[in-house]
Amino acid sequence: MLPSAVVSPKWLRERLGDSNLVIVDCRFELSKPHAGRKAYERDHIPGAVYMDLERDLSGPVRRHGGRHPLPELEALANTLGRVGIDRTKTVVAYDDQGGAMAARLWWLLRYLGHDQVAVLDEGYRGWKEKGYPVTPDRVHPKPSRFTPQIRNPEWLVGMEEVRRHRGLLIDSRDPERFAGRYEPIDAKAGHIPGAVNYFWKNNLEEGRRWKTPQALKKDFSFIPEEEQPIVYCGSGVTACANLLALHLAGREGRLYAGSFSDWISYEENPIAQGESIP
Repeated sequence: MLPSAVVSPKWLRERLGDSNLVIVDCRFELSKPHAGRKAYERDHIPGAVYMDLERDLSGPVRRHGGRHPLPELEALANTLGRVGIDRTKTVVAYDDQGGAMAARLWWLLRYLGHDQVAVLDEGYRGWKEKGYPVTPDRVHPKPSRFTPQIRNPEWLVGMEEVRRHRGLLIDSRDPERFAGRYEPIDAKAGHIPGAVNYFWKNNLEEGRRWKTPQALKKDFSFIPEEEQPIVYCGSGVTACANLLALHLAGREGRLYAGSFSDWISYEENPIAQGESIP
């Protein structure tokens, strides 16, 4: 059993070679889509398989749905089975981007009813700095069959629900993008009206280690009791890091998977600019 939704490098090191463990390398750079796989091919944690954000953890981009729409359920189940993930496996995901890409896989698996999944604290950089083993060896996982069991469909929301929403809406992007002062990716700048800004990197200490549950509870004390806020970002990826942090703090949130890139694909949707912090 996993001790937490975030596990230490030491915990993982002690379990390398466990046949019931699947390690997933999720390294990915938005500006260099092939960099993550190339980094994996240079070296990775022994036994780790690679899952690409855009090829494996996202579906085809269309007019609506955002830059990283969720994959179709059957396609995702097939991908998970192909790398050896099934109901009997414990999954540990890592990246080198503070945990954001790994958190996407964490959220997807939990949404599909698979709770035995965690993110590696400190990421791949922390693993290597400790002198733990790495390898360039190819991995050939034994295919399995993953069967989704969605127990909490309310964890996923679409644009129409966000439009009707009157509760707390959290934007996970950095403050400059939220305020509309800087927008390097999307066609429009700003945020969804009524949202407050909580940058996902606020969940990390020194930009690498996840804060303690106690610290995160304090950070998220602005959320009313019993409320499950809707969380979004630019394309539904870094929002998952905030959802992971909420879970560590003993709370749950809901994901607007299409996020801001989906919201602005509807010309009639309003956009706000300026600061708004909890």
